[in-house]
Amino acid sequence: MYQEKNQLKPSILSSVSRQAASEGIVLLENQGNVLPFKDGECISLFGRCQIDTYRSGTGSGGAVNVLYAVNALEGLRANPSITLNEELVSVYEQWVGDNPFDNGGGGWAAEPWFQKEMPITQTLAEQAKTVSNKAVVFIGRTAGEEQDNREEAGSYYLTEDELDMLKKVTAQFDDVIMVLNVSNIIDMSWLSTIENAQSIKGVLYNWAAGMEGGHALADVLSGDVSPSGKLTDTIAHRLEDYPSAANFGRSDYNLYAEDIYLGYRYFETFKPETVLYEFGAGRSYTTFNQTLSSYLIEGEGAEAILHFDVEVKNVGEQFSGKEVVQIYLEAPQGELGKPSRVLIGFTKTELLACGESETVRVSVPVRSFASYDDSGVTGERNCYVLEAGCYQFYFGGSVRSSKCMSATFDVKELMVTERLKEALAPVKAFDRMKPGAKKQDGSYELTYEPVPLRTVSMQDRIESALPASIELSGDKGIKLIDVKQGRAGLEEFVAQMTPEQLATMTRGEGMCSPKVTPGVAAAFGGVSLDLFELGIPVAAAADGPSGIRMDSGHTATQVPIGTLLASTWNRELNEQLFYLVGQELVEHKIDTLLGPGMNIHRHPLNGRNFEYFSEDSLITGVIASAQTLGLSKAGVSGTIKHFVANDQETDRKDVDSVVSERALREIHLRPFEMAVKEGNASTIMTAYNPVNGHWTASNYDLNTTILRDEWGYRGIVMSDWWAKMNDPITAGKEDVSFTSFMIRSQNDLYMVVENDGAECNASSDDTIDALNSGRLTLGELQRSAMNICRFIMNAPAMDRPLEFYHNVKHFEPLQEAGERVSTPVEQGVTFKAEAIKTAVIDVSKDGLYQCDALMRYELNSMAQSSCNLSINGVVAMTLPVNGTDGKLVSVKGQEVKLSKGLYELSVESVKPGLELEQLTFTAVQ
Repeated sequence: MYQEKNQLKPSILSSVSRQAASEGIVLLENQGNVLPFKDGECISLFGRCQIDTYRSGTGSGGAVNVLYAVNALEGLRANPSITLNEELVSVYEQWVGDNPFDNGGGGWAAEPWFQKEMPITQTLAEQAKTVSNKAVVFIGRTAGEEQDNREEAGSYYLTEDELDMLKKVTAQFDDVIMVLNVSNIIDMSWLSTIENAQSIKGVLYNWAAGMEGGHALADVLSGDVSPSGKLTDTIAHRLEDYPSAANFGRSDYNLYAEDIYLGYRYFETFKPETVLYEFGAGRSYTTFNQTLSSYLIEGEGAEAILHFDVEVKNVGEQFSGKEVVQIYLEAPQGELGKPSRVLIGFTKTELLACGESETVRVSVPVRSFASYDDSGVTGERNCYVLEAGCYQFYFGGSVRSSKCMSATFDVKELMVTERLKEALAPVKAFDRMKPGAKKQDGSYELTYEPVPLRTVSMQDRIESALPASIELSGDKGIKLIDVKQGRAGLEEFVAQMTPEQLATMTRGEGMCSPKVTPGVAAAFGGVSLDLFELGIPVAAAADGPSGIRMDSGHTATQVPIGTLLASTWNRELNEQLFYLVGQELVEHKIDTLLGPGMNIHRHPLNGRNFEYFSEDSLITGVIASAQTLGLSKAGVSGTIKHFVANDQETDRKDVDSVVSERALREIHLRPFEMAVKEGNASTIMTAYNPVNGHWTASNYDLNTTILRDEWGYRGIVMSDWWAKMNDPITAGKEDVSFTSFMIRSQNDLYMVVENDGAECNASSDDTIDALNSGRLTLGELQRSAMNICRFIMNAPAMDRPLEFYHNVKHFEPLQEAGERVSTPVEQGVTFKAEAIKTAVIDVSKDGLYQCDALMRYELNSMAQSSCNLSINGVVAMTLPVNGTDGKLVSVKGQEVKLSKGLYELSVESVKPGLELEQLTFTAVQ
């Protein structure tokens, strides 16, 4: 059913995805106008990623089953204005056929970060040169969950084979274009160190561009589309130049000593000479002039809004194109210290023909560039302030090329824009960066100051704000639809629920729950018969963010990775793209996409940077808000994640992010705040890691003080899958069973317990024990249930027919069994690893049968896999399993109704490496 719908679906989503992919390609070098390709040129392609083109990363953020994917070679071949050296292509096709893609065995996030490259001989390069005048060299890298990139060849650095390929190609060709098919920025020192480096005339980041990536690359290389992508990260000369380099990758804690001086904020303030390509950089095939046409201040003081009207003119003579207008601020240093430049606004023009101009407006609220005083040095502790002085603005095409405006904003005396209270302060002492004396070149001396530590009592804060308990009423016949339609109140509805029912509500089930769309990440809401009878439907959550992951094998559209989508600098395009993704979610009966991911690119080696957007908080917040708004307009939600400071994969469930209040509020929390206030976000996923000693799923200041009390958030908060929690007051020991601490902190929903495990508390969590002992109040548990109900009432699940999920499939026996060997159903069917994928069972009498499996999966418990079981060629169920470390485990399947006769069973593993040893069908009494 799902497959047929996908095949018939209009192509508008893939078309918009292709546009986004082309707009996110970043052209960094185009010496001598080597690009676009010209008529009559024959192009030689080097590198296996022309065929094995990466379209996303690995793990939950990239594992989308697609109907098709256009690799780079296919995209270039399909473009009528591009001529390829097909003789060289055939050599690569033969070699790749003999050396197939290494998927690491096909297990969860098991792919290596690079693929073995075809060795290049001097003769091959010479032969290519005889028929071509330009060469394109592909470099490919993936990344993903559970492991960071590494400071080694094949990850951040090029391999010896890649360097040898590049050396031999540049020795023969004077015009070489590098296409970086990568998930994150990589080392680029080879641009100056490799022999014949002068031959490298073109460099572009193609990123991982989704299923339409090959077409998008061809659009740009051919000149059909002029590149308009801009970097959302700084590319430094060396990895050790990044400000977080000394405090990244530990297993116990990471000190965020860079504080607010992350990415370009650091480089432009302290070390401008270490930058190879600056933040916001990106070339076009045409040239634009930007002129400030007007500057208007609307309103006064902290409520003022600054309007910058910038005229952008295409002054080129050949190509149409789009341009990004970037507005930067240089604030007075004051007592707090400030970065030399901060992005405060941006927009993108429409497509401008040669000689055409457009005046765009960038509006910036004054309060948006205030600084947070977490020490009281300004006299206004725990406040956002504008210190006295002249606020100077710059505009242009990058942080380096931006020009100083005549327009300024003057603050005569300290201005408080928002009064808050201490929250999420660190308890571990450390020093953070701060500008010292200004140097002759305009940068600042790097100094350090102690970080302010926590002073509040978490016990007093929590106990003084405990919600009142609602008196239990018993069943009054009120259904959830009565609340939605205004016939009853939410508190009146929840009063009917027993403590056990309330606890069930706070547990999601999965992966691959049979109660929702096959193969998705979780089911939550009405996951028990008692809850269903209260009219609570079951809601579905699917992994994202680059498309819908369904481990049942059903297909969806895969869009480009987050870094590419942010590189478009196009808010409207991102909203349109995710509105269409939202429609696909509705079609698949899925209520929330687990994305966008919006952690900050704190360090280039973070394995999940591809899911995220930028080193900058503003562009992260703007793009994330556009995506969540698009999903919301389609009637579904985007679950923004990972809340917060989940900035490395190494020991991601344990490593403590030790960070100041100021850095949290100005950098790491700010995008989430924007998505809540501007993007209509109604679902949030906390992170695996602790922040300042408290695991995020049980971090009261994060989930209640800031998110709900300060931001006014009314949606749900869910944990990451199988997350740990600790005491929101005393911190201390953490465990997956401490759900009472989660509920106290208003992380409403624990993800996930095993299928059918919510009502029976299969994970043995402590919610009911804590309630009975007084460590958790009934009001706290009711509060989380109300948060979940409030979300479900506004989700598509509420509009679908209310059907109990226990929908037993009925199968009839084979019409023609022939002389096939069968096994009596009572004996079970044994499968020898992956060698036997079919079997025939003999059912002696009509009845209802429970299917169960014995399975093993070599990886650890964070890995996820599944297989589909078909009966007589029809998919009957999906059998999910987490990594078992090679041990045999029992997996509960579904009930099926079988009439007397013979049935053919067939098993298809969605991910290789999973072993199904035995299937049993037990008669249900």
